[in-house]
Amino acid sequence: MMLTQNKSQVEIRKIVIFGAGKIGRSFIGQLFGCSGYKVVFIDVDPVMITRLNQQGNYRVVIKGEKDEEIIVPNIKAISALDRDKVVDAVSTAEILAVSVGKNALEKVIPAIAAGLVRRFTNNPGIPLDIILAENMRSAASFVRTLLKKNLPSGFPVETMVGLIETSIGKMVPIMPLAELEKDPLVVFAEPYNTLILDGKGFKSTIPAIKGLAPKNNIKAWVDRKAFIHNLGHATAAYYGYSLHPGSVYMYEILDDSDVFRFTRNVMLQSADILRTAYPGDFTASDLEEHIDDLLMRFRNKALKDTIYRVGHDLKRKLSSDDRFVGVIHLAIRFGMSYEKILKAMSYGFCFRAKDEDGNLFPADFAFLEALSKDFESTLINDLVLDPIADYFIIEKLKKRYKLLGQGFKV
Repeated sequence: MMLTQNKSQVEIRKIVIFGAGKIGRSFIGQLFGCSGYKVVFIDVDPVMITRLNQQGNYRVVIKGEKDEEIIVPNIKAISALDRDKVVDAVSTAEILAVSVGKNALEKVIPAIAAGLVRRFTNNPGIPLDIILAENMRSAASFVRTLLKKNLPSGFPVETMVGLIETSIGKMVPIMPLAELEKDPLVVFAEPYNTLILDGKGFKSTIPAIKGLAPKNNIKAWVDRKAFIHNLGHATAAYYGYSLHPGSVYMYEILDDSDVFRFTRNVMLQSADILRTAYPGDFTASDLEEHIDDLLMRFRNKALKDTIYRVGHDLKRKLSSDDRFVGVIHLAIRFGMSYEKILKAMSYGFCFRAKDEDGNLFPADFAFLEALSKDFESTLINDLVLDPIADYFIIEKLKKRYKLLGQGFKV
C-alpha cells in the first residue's frame, strides 16, 4: 500500500475509530495515535468533533500513584451525520475500530458497509480489519450478521473483512464535570494499557503497535473479562453498596475486609468454572494472580471510580448472557457449584447507587420498580431468563430476593 493524497486510495497508518468516547480516546486512539498513526474519529457529538478538529490532539491523564499526562497527536474528526465523508474515511482507512456500544452498532454498520463497497471498488484485493472494541461476547458474529444484511449479495465478507474481537480490560471512570469544564476533551484512565485481541481475526498483518496482545483463542479471553473482571467489579459494587449505601467510590467499599473477601471468593469460584471450560488457556495460578491484580486495580484511589459507574445499568449487567448468569450457565454445563456467584448477583436487585447529581440511572429505576411488582416475570421478560431451562436459577433468586427484602444480610 502506498500513502497518497488521492482519496480513492488506502492510506497506510490511518485508523478510523467510530466513537470518540472514553475507550475510543483513552485506549484505541491513544495506542495508535502515540504509535504514529493518523487517527480519525467519527462521532455524533458536534462539540466534540469541532474541538478535536480545532486542537488536533487531546489529553489522556493516567491516574496512578502519580498522574501522567499523554498528548495524543494527529487527530481529525468527522460527523457521523456526514455520510459521504464517513464512507470515504472507511474506504481509505488502513484499519478500522468500533467503540460505540452494542445498541449503536446497528446505526453505524450501514455506513461501514457502504465504505467497504467503495473501498473494494477502488482497491480490490485490499482487506479491511475492524477492531471491535466493544464490551460484549460474540461481537464478531453479531457484526458479521449486520454487515451481510447491508452489503450486496456475494460481497466477500469472509475473505475481505477481518472482524477482530477484543477483551477491553481498561477502566475509565466517569469524568468529573469540573474537569470537563476546564477541558472537554480530557479523559482519565488507569495505567493498564494492554489490548487483548483476536490474533486469528486479522486479514492483513497485525499492526506493530505497543500494547496489542493477540491471542489464539479470543473466546477464552473475552469470557475471562466477563466472568472475572466484570463479575468481580459488579460484585464489589453490589455487595459493597448493600453494606455501605452512603459510599461513593470503589476503593472505599473495598477497604472493608468483608467486601474484599466476599468479592475475591466470588471471583475465585468463577475462575474455577472458567478453568474447567478452557483448560488449555488458563491455570489456577494464572487466574488467581489475575484476580489479585484486578482487586488492586479496583482499589486505585487516584482513579476515583464510582460505585454508580461500576454497578448501574442493571438490566444489562444482570441479563442472561452477561457476567453473572453467563458463568452460571457454564457452571451448570460442567456440573459445578455457582452459589457464591448467584448470591453476589442477588445484591444487584437492591442496588440504588446514584450519580453525582443524586439521580438513579433511569433504566434502573424502571427495572427495580418492575422487580418489586412481579419479580419472576421481570427476570423472564427483562433479563431474558428461560422459564424452563433457568427454572432452578429463578427459584433460587426468588428466595434470595425475599430474604434481602426482609432486611437479612445473607
